[in-house]
Amino acid sequence: MKNVVITGTSRGIGYELVKLFTDAGFNVLALSRNVAPISNMNLSGCTIFPFDITDSNDIQSASKFVAENWKEVDILINNSGALLNKPFAETSIDEFKSIYDVNVFGLAALTKAMLPFMNKESHVVNISSMGGIQGSMKFPGLSVYSSSKGALITLTELLAEEYKDKGPSFNVLALGAVQTEMLEEAFPGYKASISAIQMAKYIMQFSINGQQLYNGKVLQVSNSTP
Repeated sequence: MKNVVITGTSRGIGYELVKLFTDAGFNVLALSRNVAPISNMNLSGCTIFPFDITDSNDIQSASKFVAENWKEVDILINNSGALLNKPFAETSIDEFKSIYDVNVFGLAALTKAMLPFMNKESHVVNISSMGGIQGSMKFPGLSVYSSSKGALITLTELLAEEYKDKGPSFNVLALGAVQTEMLEEAFPGYKASISAIQMAKYIMQFSINGQQLYNGKVLQVSNSTP
């Protein structure tokens, strides 16, 4: 039975991923600040506890759980993310730091904590955005979010190179617009053509099999731009 760690599981894509993986018989560690949505489902094979990816103590708690219960991690899906839609001139440096703390620094800290439990066959899947793709269409108000997602893409490429001999594999999915609560909060009234469950199904299959063909790659997962 394989072990999967997923962040950002209280809603949207992460929430759907937990259900898909547990239904398929995987052991899942669901990490999110809000534990109620997953806890209320009483899923077999799923462990959840309050988790803030920017809190070093919570990172240590996740590492301790894996060390004491699993010993190894087959898949890490770094799905959690923070989005800010605000003009650059009105965005404070503290707001910049807050978004990067979640989208880059916290993600790096959790990945670092999980690496001792991963091997050559393991797979780290980072969830980025089309906004982080060089040359893609850019939108006013997303300077913090899109730049942080661009940093994540480059980080993924570098980690794949650094760990190419001993593993795990690292890949990054740059998602287009997906109909989630986060999208609705940032862009009220906008309707995406892809649902959270549709994207979750794709991410699940890629996380299970993608490392067989890809390492250090950014895949654009979008039927539009963004």
